[in-house]
Amino acid sequence: MQNKDRRMLLYLGLMGFFTNGDIYSGAPLIIKIAEDLSITVSNAALSITAYMLAFGLFTLILGPMGDRYGKSRIIIISSFGTAIFSCLCIFANNIELLIFLRAANGALAAGNMPISMAIVGEKFQGEQLQGAVGKLMGWMLLGGAFATIIGGSISHFASWKGVYLAYGVAELIISFLLLSTLESSKGTINKLDYFGIYGSAIGNSKLMSVVPLIIVSGFTVFGSFTYAGELLSNHTDLNIISIGFVLAFFGIGGLVGSNVIEKIRMKIGNNVCIVAGILGSIALYQLSSATYYPLISLWLFTMGIMFVFVHSANIIMAQSIIPHMRGTAMALVSFGIFCGSGLGTLVNNRILEKSGAENIFVSASIIFLFLGLSTWLIHKVIYSKMAQEKTSLMTSGELKKEGGLVSRSLGDLSSEAHRAKGEGQTPKEYVQGKTGS
Repeated sequence: MQNKDRRMLLYLGLMGFFTNGDIYSGAPLIIKIAEDLSITVSNAALSITAYMLAFGLFTLILGPMGDRYGKSRIIIISSFGTAIFSCLCIFANNIELLIFLRAANGALAAGNMPISMAIVGEKFQGEQLQGAVGKLMGWMLLGGAFATIIGGSISHFASWKGVYLAYGVAELIISFLLLSTLESSKGTINKLDYFGIYGSAIGNSKLMSVVPLIIVSGFTVFGSFTYAGELLSNHTDLNIISIGFVLAFFGIGGLVGSNVIEKIRMKIGNNVCIVAGILGSIALYQLSSATYYPLISLWLFTMGIMFVFVHSANIIMAQSIIPHMRGTAMALVSFGIFCGSGLGTLVNNRILEKSGAENIFVSASIIFLFLGLSTWLIHKVIYSKMAQEKTSLMTSGELKKEGGLVSRSLGDLSSEAHRAKGEGQTPKEYVQGKTGS
């Protein structure tokens, strides 16, 4: 990996740290916002709702825009935009203005995850790609894990407005670093037709077999992690700041996992998903009953590593299925995580009320085991289908050009076959139409 690529990955990771942290940093601020603006806590919470709804919606909008207008251009606009609107929150002296600013903040922040992952998918190849995606995920997880600590500390010593300003300034600095590092990129699709784009993506059976895995990941991991603080409060006598530091081990584990996934994947291949499913399941089950906070930290750390192993594999698979629409693929991945997390939080809240936080993690341990095994099996089936498509296209002469052999990725070949099918042609007829042979 070249130094420039390392810098690019670091800056994208840091932007992910702050934009993902921005999502969760508002949680400890609600009471202070309510007091400062003389409103109820439920009304103050609308600022978080506005951010989350805008974030979810604009994920689907900005992903395809990266495919159409160039991913570098969209992520630069997204980064500067979210930084500016985060800073502007210091001028919010009423809840209406705060809701507007946070909604705009969330809408622009939505471009960070899908576009960053798409850029990495284009830049890196092979096992190096797994490590790069893992590193990006690690920074994002770390940002979410440290958000409550950062938000709570700054608001304690300054004010809730100081939290948004701090995040905004940090994002602004990183935006300038990205501007000086990212290379210009061109669009990979000719027209921004959202119905056509998502119709094509949703009509891809291989991609649609991966998206449910993404939703289950969000449901199982983030849906349960929301209540990890409640679990710690029940099982230990730690104060809120100490609980925040213990929870941060989940993010630290994600960052560590991103640095070892490349080597592990080279040794055991896609079997890493089985290993992650088993160890992640054990970690979640142990969390349900652990009372000694160093052990809780260890299990959270382990869970962070295993989540990166499984989720990064699904991200790479989604991109390889439609490589000409990586931004769209990542928009679906991001939206899937978003929906899964929301659904998991809702369902787990019912479990919390009926039987306690412990059972949240018991059920999550069972689901995560099946997630790891299902990911391994579905990926195996998809790779087999891609190999068959590659063989079919090679037989039809797709790879022959001017007497030579042109190397193509499995994902590219799969996309060619899918487009051929969509046009009512056999792969051979499609190729002959393209090459004029």
